[in-house]
Amino acid sequence: MSDDLDRLDQLDTDELRERAFALARHRWDVQFFWRLLRSIPAAEAAAGHLEAGEAGIATASARVGEALSAEADPELQEALRPLYIAYLDEHGPAPD
Repeated sequence: MSDDLDRLDQLDTDELRERAFALARHRWDVQFFWRLLRSIPAAEAAAGHLEAGEAGIATASARVGEALSAEADPELQEALRPLYIAYLDEHGPAPD
């Protein structure tokens, strides 16, 4: 491990999370937060919370939906339409 990795490894998890969040906010790194949300189900299972892991996708979906609906900005929703259409086109129709 490099010296930087050794130093990071010595920090407690709360400090690591705070630093990572601060850096991602500073860099406007939405991908980091998305990766984090996508990792929650596997992390829940690894932590022994198997039932929570299964619910993780529903939770992540609800969080994203809540963030978007909280805006309640019709112009934002219209701007996101192409993403919704492309996703549905690529992955098939939504289940009924």
